[in-house]
Amino acid sequence: MKITGLNIYCVPLTSKATYYMSDGKACDTVETIILEVKTDEGISGWGEVCPIPHYLPAYAKGVAPVIQELAPTLMGADPVGPDVLLHACESNLQGHAYAKSALDIALWDLTAKAARLPLYKLLGGRHMDAAPVYHSITCIDPDDMAQIAKEAYATGIRQFQAKLGASGDWLMDVKRLRAVRDAVGPGPLVYGDWNCGATKLDAIRVANAVKDIDVMIEQPCATIEACAEVRHASGLPMKLDEVCHDYASLSCAIELKCLDVVALKLSKFGGISALRRARDICLANGVMMCMECTWGSDISTAAAAHLAVSTPPKYLLNVCDLSGYVTPRVAPDGPIRRNATLAPSETPGLGITPDPRVLGEPIAMIH
Repeated sequence: MKITGLNIYCVPLTSKATYYMSDGKACDTVETIILEVKTDEGISGWGEVCPIPHYLPAYAKGVAPVIQELAPTLMGADPVGPDVLLHACESNLQGHAYAKSALDIALWDLTAKAARLPLYKLLGGRHMDAAPVYHSITCIDPDDMAQIAKEAYATGIRQFQAKLGASGDWLMDVKRLRAVRDAVGPGPLVYGDWNCGATKLDAIRVANAVKDIDVMIEQPCATIEACAEVRHASGLPMKLDEVCHDYASLSCAIELKCLDVVALKLSKFGGISALRRARDICLANGVMMCMECTWGSDISTAAAAHLAVSTPPKYLLNVCDLSGYVTPRVAPDGPIRRNATLAPSETPGLGITPDPRVLGEPIAMIH
């Protein structure tokens, strides 16, 4: 099998409700970049990356130039068994992990299709039928957040991420966490996420004010060291996200003893290849994981679902139903949340077929 073409698509994804986070971050309509890797056997592999504003050093319009720069390395190459080709790409253009993540996902899709196997079988096998999902709650009025939590709870969701920091008032964040905790009652997991937007002082004050209600805190500050100080000052369990983006940062957080849970995101690490190695580090150190991506449609959701079910359940906290938060559906056969869980397809590869009508015309074609 040889690569004969690359098609790059740009699809606007609109949140079903505007999604507010700390420091003025918001998701309303965001562009996702979808990559099709075509082969001489008539099989295509699909990948995706969807950088959201102000979240990581990544932007949607930066993806196509990276793929075009790598085209001479890719054209005519064998896509099956991604490591060799990805190593060649890294030798020719270092970095740009977010752009390469779409390529990596597409190569894994092709590899599994060539093997006529669902992707999870190449990632370790299936440890569970379906992975639990969490529901992320936009940072708005506490009563409105509680209502969102109640509605999600009624569908079977038992893990809730409450966004914090949008109002810049630490007391309001205390009210948000208490409102969500009260709405879902004892038992379900509730955690508050600042997306790097809190000071150490505010994060510690919030954490100390909610110690009595069983919550976890997520990514309060912009550095691992600052998050570690909050973790140790509060005693509350902590999930890290933005600051854990490669093997070195994972190891640092483990060494500083502030990594109870980590969000492993495809676009941060550079795709499936890097994420499964990060998973091994977490398994070796007893760190629980969330399998997901920064944002995206059915392609990213499918890739995360395959990684999730191939992870030992003891260490998988949840997976994110990304495509459930946005419209349109890019692939009608993509994973759909059922009974608060998400399961990948049993068909070869990612198990998704993007709708050409949704993709539109490519923004770049290389043949």
